[in-house]
Amino acid sequence: AGTGSFSTAKTIAASKAALEAGADGVMIVMPYYNKPTQAGLVQHVLAVAAAIPKTPIVLYNIPGRTSIDLGVDATVTIFERAPNVIGIKDATGNVTRCQHVINRLGDRVSVLSGDDALTLPMMASGARGVISVTSNLYPKEVSEVCRLANAGNFVEARAKHLALVPVHDVMFIESNPAPIKAALAARGRMHATVRSPLVMASDEARAKVLATIDRFEGRA
Repeated sequence: AGTGSFSTAKTIAASKAALEAGADGVMIVMPYYNKPTQAGLVQHVLAVAAAIPKTPIVLYNIPGRTSIDLGVDATVTIFERAPNVIGIKDATGNVTRCQHVINRLGDRVSVLSGDDALTLPMMASGARGVISVTSNLYPKEVSEVCRLANAGNFVEARAKHLALVPVHDVMFIESNPAPIKAALAARGRMHATVRSPLVMASDEARAKVLATIDRFEGRA
C-alpha cells in the first residue's frame, strides 16, 4: 500500500491503517513540498520503520514529483539502520544511481525501476524488476521481460522490452495515470476518470495511446 506523505506522523498513521486493513507491506514516497535535507529524509524513514518494525517497507524516490532526491549516502544509511526497509523504487531516471546503490548495498537492497522504459537497463545493472505503469495494461508482457532478465536471458528480454518501449513512452505523454486509464477504458477494464486536479487524457493524447496499443497488439 502506498502510504507516504509530506508528514512523518501522517505517514505512520496511514501505514498503520493500511496494515490494519490487510496490507502486507507499505511503500513510502519521499516527503513532497517541504523539501527536507538528506538528514531529514533519513530521520523520516527511520521513524516510520521504527513505528512498524515487522512490516516490509519499500522507499519511493521520484524527484520529478516530490522536488526532493534521496541521495546514495542517505539511502545506504537507511538500509544499514532499518532492517525492515527492503527495497527502493527508483524513479530518478538515472541508471547510474541504481549502479551506485547496488554497488554499496549489494543483496541487502532490492532496487525496482520506477520508469518502465528503464526497466531492462536497470536490471542489467542489478535491479530486480519494476513497479510498472504499463503492466496495468500488459501484466504478462512486462513481467516476462523481468523474468527473462532475472534468468540472464538478456537477448530475448531486450527484444520484448524494445517492443514495449513505444507503449511505455505513450503512457507519459500526459500526466500519469490519465493515459494508462484511457488505455484501460478502451479495453473495457475501467473508467477513464481521474481525481481533480488531474484531468482525463485529452482527445489528442487518447488517440495516440489507442493507436500505439493497437499497433502493439497487431490491430493496426
